[in-house]
Amino acid sequence: MKKLIFLAIFILFSAQKPARWGFFAHQFINKTAIFLLPPEMFGFYKFHLQYLAENAVNPDKRRYAVEGEAPKHYIDLDVYGDSAVWKMPRYWKQAVEFYCEDTLLAYGIVPWHLQHMKYRLTEAFKERNAGKILAISADLGHYIGDANVPLHTTENYNGQKTNQYGIHGFWESRLPELFYKEYDFFFENKANYLKNTQLEAWRAVMNAHFALDSVFRFEKELTKEFGDDRKYSFETRNGMLSKVYSREFSTAYHDRLNGQVERQMRSAIQMVADFWFTCWVDAGQPNLDQLLNENFEPDIESDSSKNEIVSRPHENE
Repeated sequence: MKKLIFLAIFILFSAQKPARWGFFAHQFINKTAIFLLPPEMFGFYKFHLQYLAENAVNPDKRRYAVEGEAPKHYIDLDVYGDSAVWKMPRYWKQAVEFYCEDTLLAYGIVPWHLQHMKYRLTEAFKERNAGKILAISADLGHYIGDANVPLHTTENYNGQKTNQYGIHGFWESRLPELFYKEYDFFFENKANYLKNTQLEAWRAVMNAHFALDSVFRFEKELTKEFGDDRKYSFETRNGMLSKVYSREFSTAYHDRLNGQVERQMRSAIQMVADFWFTCWVDAGQPNLDQLLNENFEPDIESDSSKNEIVSRPHENE
């Protein structure tokens, strides 16, 4: 039965044209995480599966429309020094005391923002507010997905500092688009309760950051081997001829990364399920089946709080 459920997910997504991580992968992560939830949560989340998938992209839609949204998607760890991944304060209050809030907002706050979202989802469960539960769950899944992308942990997020411009979209868009059907998304374990979600958020960011060396180094090595004439090709997309990384170059890069994109997607899926489950437990395990028949208007702008600092764009392409 479990394999049949995942087969249904693959059939559903195979019928759709994959887009960048911000669309296809975010939707896939939220959708797949539902099937790791316990029976007490599964019915409610499965009933709203389409909503959770479609609205997984809401934070990206707000990024350029809402002040203060952009920093919630990343953290430029290298700005803080070589040992920042080990030395930075794990908790927001201590981080503000050490660096000041303006600095943190200027270079991204994703690990701390995950904890903020965890608190908000827990409160939504306590309130038995179906609309808030769904909207915040969808947003939380998005931010967790971003925290697991290596290029969301560096100021050189698109290779602009190393003459590798475009690597962001290459890693999180082109590679999943070409190879996601080969990935193993069968999970033996269900959602786990997290004793400390703040430290878990930092674990994800650290693991993603540690993968950066491979992300940049392998692309640079292969560029020397292939040259621009073999590195790029042209494909028709939406009726337009577009320059893309060639399938040959993409395959060589993907092979050299040795499953990195798949591992990061799997990590994000498990983490989303773990966070949803932990919030529900911490809220006293409310009966979600009682919320199935409620009429509600989900709060689409579920995390649109504004800050004075407008961080620099963190482009996917």
